[in-house]
Amino acid sequence: MSSSPIRPISSETVGTWDFEADVVIAGYGIAGVSAAIGAAENGADVLVLERTGGGGGAAALSGGIVYLGGGTRVQKACGFDDTPENMKTFLAEALGPGVDQDKLDVYCDGSVQHFEWLEACGVRYKESFWSQPGWECPVDDSLMYSGGENAAPFDTLVPPAPRGHLAQVPMPRNGEQGAGHVLMTTLIGKATDLGVRVESDIRVQRLVVDGTGRVVGATATRLGQEITVRAHGGVVLATGSFAYNDEMMQAYAPRLYKRPAATVEEHDGRAILMAQALGAGLAHMDACEVAFFCDPQLMARGILVNGRGQRYVPEDTYPGRIGQLTMYQNDNQAFLVLDEAAYEEGMAAPSSSPQLRRQPTWVCESVAELESEMGLPEGTLTATVELYNRHAAAGTDPVLGKKPEWVKPIGSPIAAIDLRGMTGGFTLGGLRTSVDSEVLHVDGDPIPGLYAAGRCTSGLSAGGYCSGISLGDGSFFGRRAGISAAATG
Repeated sequence: MSSSPIRPISSETVGTWDFEADVVIAGYGIAGVSAAIGAAENGADVLVLERTGGGGGAAALSGGIVYLGGGTRVQKACGFDDTPENMKTFLAEALGPGVDQDKLDVYCDGSVQHFEWLEACGVRYKESFWSQPGWECPVDDSLMYSGGENAAPFDTLVPPAPRGHLAQVPMPRNGEQGAGHVLMTTLIGKATDLGVRVESDIRVQRLVVDGTGRVVGATATRLGQEITVRAHGGVVLATGSFAYNDEMMQAYAPRLYKRPAATVEEHDGRAILMAQALGAGLAHMDACEVAFFCDPQLMARGILVNGRGQRYVPEDTYPGRIGQLTMYQNDNQAFLVLDEAAYEEGMAAPSSSPQLRRQPTWVCESVAELESEMGLPEGTLTATVELYNRHAAAGTDPVLGKKPEWVKPIGSPIAAIDLRGMTGGFTLGGLRTSVDSEVLHVDGDPIPGLYAAGRCTSGLSAGGYCSGISLGDGSFFGRRAGISAAATG
């Protein structure tokens, strides 16, 4: 799975160290920068090794949602009551099965404090709520539903509360002013103020261990030259997922093979392999976030059917849930069916993803005609629309529970958008870690001197996903990784 050696080397073979620090961090995305700040705030000398020419990673290119709750200042200001227990109940269902309960407890109980820490780092949040469906927020509001909390089947578990927190962005927005860019620019600025050192264009290759098996550094390459780096306290791995490692994808997550999205090419799984070479355990390597490439403003106004002409998901839920159900349970077969009025209304609605708005593939005067042109089994779509319309006349959806505000009978002309294969995403599994971000050996014990956070680890998501969990998980446990590594320096 690797074109270069990954097994650890002995510190006795290292003649001189090119760089030294208390805490050495591989990667400068959300997990890496949070680890750097956490370590520096606790008195450590911190060195970051970044593979590219500058920090930010996938987080800087993302929508910038950080999943936080339990009663943050923004939640309260926008009129929402939330508790850590309600947050735990929802996330256990939405991110399962197989959620690490210890991590979930620590994360939810510490969520308000983590929000306050982000603010203390300089991240600004506006006390305003975006109520519309969407992958992101198209304006400068700082709170939104980002995990289907207010949609079936989760809306009856606990009182729904929005937990997607976005850094306030300057308006009008442009590509360099998204919430992810603002978040990362602010945190990197904070790390710089704390004296964190950064060496760019360096790719970490192997871990270095002493005679006791403790990780004491790493080797890396820069422009073809080998570099040795000494860590007096610990090494933190924060290099992202394995979405761009073809061999690992085929081995662990083959249905998403060659379908990367919302990720960057540097996510090659190297950190996972290096830690595995020391005996690190893995978890949930088949788990993936699955993006669905259609504008949520259109989906909420229509019905999604599979290759058998049957509905399979409430269309107003979190679009990542739609993506997972489409790929994993419906063979990547999906069609959006809606009438002309609903289509025009959706196209006119404000959206963070206008690039995902699509022209109808088929337009017909009747459902039967549309069903025939789509090549669906005779009578399937007809029965689906007839049942949907019967209940929609009363503003209800007893089959899948779509909210009444989005339930209207489908009229004529009627259209369908071909969404077969319109999925992509990134991996969620990785190294097993403790609540203090220690990398765990396959026997369950921490590997001394080795820490990890972010998408190279198996964090909060065990199966499902909510937008903001990656940035929330990465920043929360990244910070804990830095603190833990600093404490041993």
